[in-house]
Amino acid sequence: MKIRDINELQEQYGVDYYQDLINTGMAWKMEGSIGRKCMSYLSNGVCYLPLKSHYDYWGNEVPSRNKVAHRTMGSLSLSKEFWSDESKYDMFFDLQAELYNE
Repeated sequence: MKIRDINELQEQYGVDYYQDLINTGMAWKMEGSIGRKCMSYLSNGVCYLPLKSHYDYWGNEVPSRNKVAHRTMGSLSLSKEFWSDESKYDMFFDLQAELYNE
């Protein structure tokens, strides 16, 4: 699976906005709920870190994907693993819909 394939699936599932916020570093400068959602997406493989490190509101470094271990939060390999398994992402987004529709 290539980044292009991941990005197409992200767009299909409406999370491309959050990937853009992560890529630009804006996710870490906005209100807390945005950053928490982005962190959740990174930890589950929905999104991945960019090639460039960024800094949060308090000056803490948010690493680039080259600075994190293989198959860990924010890594491209974790995102490839997530998006390669249709049952995994269908279940993830079904659960998200249930949580936010209650």
